Order: sequence, then C-alpha cells, then structure tokens
Amino acid sequence: MKKIYIAAYHQSKFGKLYDMTVPEIIANTVTETAAEIGADPAVIDVASVGATCNFSLNHQGLLAGLVAMVPGLGAKPIEAVENACASGGQAVLSAIGKLQMGLGDVGLAVGYEKMRNDEGKMDGALIGEVLGYFSHPDEREGKVYIFPHLFAEVMRDYMAAHGTTEREFAEISSREYGNGNHNPYAQMQKIQVSVDEAATAEGRNRYIVEGLPLKTYDCSQITDGYAGLIVATEEGLTRLGIAKADCVEIAGWGQATDPLLKEGRDILKPAGAFAAMNAAYEMAGASPIDVNVAEIHDCFTVMAAIGTEVIGKAGYGEGARFWAEGKADARGECGINTSGGLIAKGHPVGATGVAMIGWSAWQLQGKVPAELQVPDPKLAATFNIGGPICASVCTVLRKA
Repeated sequence: MKKIYIAAYHQSKFGKLYDMTVPEIIANTVTETAAEIGADPAVIDVASVGATCNFSLNHQGLLAGLVAMVPGLGAKPIEAVENACASGGQAVLSAIGKLQMGLGDVGLAVGYEKMRNDEGKMDGALIGEVLGYFSHPDEREGKVYIFPHLFAEVMRDYMAAHGTTEREFAEISSREYGNGNHNPYAQMQKIQVSVDEAATAEGRNRYIVEGLPLKTYDCSQITDGYAGLIVATEEGLTRLGIAKADCVEIAGWGQATDPLLKEGRDILKPAGAFAAMNAAYEMAGASPIDVNVAEIHDCFTVMAAIGTEVIGKAGYGEGARFWAEGKADARGECGINTSGGLIAKGHPVGATGVAMIGWSAWQLQGKVPAELQVPDPKLAATFNIGGPICASVCTVLRKA
C-alpha cells in the first residue's frame, strides 16, 4: 500500500456562487487548487469529481469531461462519482484508489454543488424534492421535506433512547455557529445564535415537522461551493517539488454502505459508519484516544451527536453530552467541527466531504484562524455520510 499525502487544498467561500456556470466552477476548482502549490494542472495524473444535484438542479452530466477540459488533463483517467452527501469523500477515495492502482502519482479530487439560482436564491421545495431522491421510496410518502423529516425521527429516537434534551442539541448548534463566526469561508459567518435561541421554538427557529423535535437551527444549510484536494504518493511529492514534512498524510480510510431503508436497522448505531471508521483507524494504526481534531457530518445536530460516537470520542448515547460539556470546543478534549460544520460552514453537498478533509489538514498544519486552532493537533478523523446514515466515508489524517 502506497502512502498518500495531501499536497494542496483549496475551497471557495461557501454560500452563493451566483451566475457561475458548472464548467466554470469545475475549471476554477482545478486551477485554483493547483495554484495553491504553484503547479500546472497538467502535472495531475488522475482525477475524480463528486456532485449530487448536477442532473436535477444543474442539468449537467459527464462532469469528468468538464475536468478534462482544463488544459493538460485531457485523455487522463478521470471519473465522476455520486454517493449522495458522501460524494466528496468518495471522490477523494476514488483519486486515492487510482494512485494505489498505479495509474499515476498525483491525483485530484473535486467536489462542488450549486443549489441556488444565479441571483443566489433557493427553491426550498424543489431542493427538498431532489434531495429526497436519495432516500428509499417507501420512506418518502407523507413527508414534505424528506430528509429533515427522516432525521427528525432519528432525533426523536435518540432522545427517547438516551434521555437527551433539546437544549443539549441546541448546545451543538450554538457552538457551531460560534465557530462559523471565525471561519472566513463559512456561509453563516455573520450569524450569531445563542443556546437559548437555538433551544427555543419561536420566530425563525420553528419546528420543521409537527410533533417532532427538529428545529431550524438544528439543520444544515442549502449551500453553493466547491473544494479541491491534490493527493500524491512520495514519488508524486518529488515531482511536485514539495517536502513530505510540509504535507499531511491520509494515514487511513474506510468506506461502507448500510441499507438505504432506515427502518429495520439500528439507525442510532449504524453498522456501516462504525465499520468504515474502524477500518480507517486500523489502517492508520491509531485509535480514537489519539484523535484531538475531527470534522463530522452534522447535516442535523443529532448527527453531530451520533458522529461523535462513531469516531469514538464519546460512548454510545453520550455524543450530545460531549458537546454540551464543551469537550468538542477547539480547546476541549477534541476540537470537532471547528470549521462550523455543515450547520454553520455550509453544506454544498458534493464539496462537503472534500472540505472536511481539507479543513482537518489545515488544523494539523496550524493554518486555521487562531480562535479555531486546536492546540498541539495530533491526529484528525473525518466522517462523511450520505443518505439516511447509509453511505459512510471515513479518514484518519496525521502530520507527515
């Protein structure tokens, strides 16, 4: 198994891309990521691009061909991947896989999503419908906003099983908004949310589904954005002229998929998520106790709780309490979602998994704003999901 290193990371500010077209988004991601290390895109041997709503919202397929339009990338092994909200993480694993297969030594993972129109406005009903395609048909009927409804049920079940309160989930939301206030790339950088505001159902913070506990501030954002990651073998780093000591190693990775149907399985302890995370730890020769940086898939606050358990920083049913006690703060036991997470940084679906890995690499390199920097970062874990906790992509990162 070849060692894999992150040579470069780049992302747009998350929020709105206005009238930028999909070909422009992809071209910008490629060229701007390469520019981070002063490289010509032609040095890239293989690539993968992840997106989720490219057909339904952008009316665009064959994204790999758009990557190949960047000068120097034509006639190279490039593919598009779709794994719902785990598409970005899957694109990274796809690029790594090509390097492991010997197809090259420098790879690129691209993730993007354009969910708003050219004026930056969103059609909430349409987006709710198209994201609903990534659920099982049997679980869509009677649900207006399918995924908020599904995760409101998960939140209800988590509260019933573990005695967690809505205020503990509000702690998660408030802390993530606080992190987002210091992240210049965050969509909700200028929005401040107190615990009381996040815990109280009034004004903007309304219950999404009658009779279920999920509120507006428990939800991630509808977001435009793109992110790119250049990965390389040791030979690739030599070609790029980059010292290994200046890089972050992707020391372990794992991917697993649970049944799409939520009902009939233990949704509070998703087998695939734990399998993928454990595989990443095993490959890295590490354990959760070594981790003090993490980015996890908090599409809703209940997933921040479950994700904290998946990465092993909290026991079963103790994830929300970990946050409420301040242990997930940048200067806590493990800085989790210091970026602001999907709730405050934003959730441009195809870019999300790439951005989790990129921000974690920045943390290990001491490149994030001082207010968000974890002191003495040692090991980072990422957990990216797709669907109703169905597809899972996990990584473990360490300083090279």
